[in-house]
Formats: sequence, C-alpha cells, structure tokens
Amino acid sequence: MRVIALRTLRDFWNKDGRNDAEQPLKAWYAEAKKAEWKEPQRIKDRYRSASFVGKNRVVFNIAGNKYRLVVFVKYETGTAYVRFIGTHAEYDKIDVKGV
Repeated sequence: MRVIALRTLRDFWNKDGRNDAEQPLKAWYAEAKKAEWKEPQRIKDRYRSASFVGKNRVVFNIAGNKYRLVVFVKYETGTAYVRFIGTHAEYDKIDVKGV
C-alpha cells in the first residue's frame, strides 16, 4: 500500500504526552506499506479489531487501544490515507465517515 501521510503520524507522536504512540504507529506504518489490501477482508485477516465504518474508512486501535487511527482506503489504487489519529475522547468528537 502507498500510505499517505507519515507526517500526520509523526506530528501526532511528537505532541507532548503522546510519545508512547511512536513505536506502535511506526510498526503499523511499516506493515501497511508492505500490505496488499485489495478488499476489506485482507485488513480484517491481519487486524481482527479493525472496524469498518463506511465510506472505506477503517479504524485501527493503536498502542493497546489507547489511540484510534482512521484510514481511508482506496482498494483499487492500493492507497491508504491517514485521516485521523487521536485518543478515544478525541475520536468521539469527529464524524468518522466525514474525515
């Protein structure tokens, strides 16, 4: 997969108090780059706790479910766009299908 954008992830883990997300996000990014997500089932096969919320948005639990990562996946082009990363409280404030 082509993952866009590492910078969003980096900016998140560089925020005060969120450096515990760095290694889990780096691991997710490395795995996603190698992945071939042609359909949602391929994601579910690897990430059992991933949630599919509509409009090709996938929610991943990061750092032992401390953070939520929302990714828009274009299966036909092999591209994953990072749309949101935050705590559960921050996640609860967004329109997950609209990000």
